[in-house]
Amino acid sequence: MADFKIIDGARRTLGLGDDATLREIKEAYHDLALRYHPDKCSEDKKPGCEEKFKEINLAYEVLMAYCAGYRFSFREDEAREAGMDEKLSERMKTFYEDWWRPEKK
Repeated sequence: MADFKIIDGARRTLGLGDDATLREIKEAYHDLALRYHPDKCSEDKKPGCEEKFKEINLAYEVLMAYCAGYRFSFREDEAREAGMDEKLSERMKTFYEDWWRPEKK
């Protein structure tokens, strides 16, 4: 995997802080990719947009590769610390109420 300088540079390229969720990474990438897409730039700015677009894509690939190799913890104590037990129980309750209902006989 890439060293920290490459990961940190990718983070900065996408305008992210010291931590970010996957959603935040994807949103930053999407916003920048739309802004610098060569098809959306005027002819005089196209070369600069092409270079920036390549830089944005590379940064996104670096961060996604880093995230793909990240080990997530599914231990109860860490889930509670992250507040996930309350969030998840509400979400699961909604999921099961709306989707799965045992048939009553």
